[in-house]
Amino acid sequence: MNKRNLVFIATSIDGYIADKDGGIDWLHSIPNPDNNDMGYAEFMSHIDAIIMGRKTFEVVCGFDIEWPYQKPVFVLSKNMVSVPEKYKDKVALVKGELREVLGEIHRKGFYSLYIDGGVTIQSFLKEDLIDEMTITLIPYLLGGGMPLFSDLSEQLSFRCIDTKIFLSKVVQNHFVRER
Repeated sequence: MNKRNLVFIATSIDGYIADKDGGIDWLHSIPNPDNNDMGYAEFMSHIDAIIMGRKTFEVVCGFDIEWPYQKPVFVLSKNMVSVPEKYKDKVALVKGELREVLGEIHRKGFYSLYIDGGVTIQSFLKEDLIDEMTITLIPYLLGGGMPLFSDLSEQLSFRCIDTKIFLSKVVQNHFVRER
């Protein structure tokens, strides 16, 4: 069983995942007439489950679409007491230290995990629990907002194993943790 924690996320050139107002509309500002998913479906085909933070869960719940995930979703939150009734059959609430949460999820048979949400990704990085990151750079400078990265107690080394350009403007880099 190959246990892997993976990130697939988009940022502005200056490293923000949301603007100063928490907005993400700028992510869809590049014309994409063919609806190129930039590798998302391929990425999702290789994961077993998703761990997302509460704020990301709330953002997804606010989209005017059907629930977008076919994989099990675990919402990581210190503050949520329960999942809204509408999502009880779609997500499970998890709490605790990250390594304990991972152990619980692994015992359920999920080993290749998509880690999503700024604070959640930052927490996983602080514990050196991210194995791969696919970061798509949207060509905007937001000048502030929710950063993808935060302070770390030590440097983490990653190697870029692939770079792609989509829509003649968007750059996607795939990094693997070097241990």
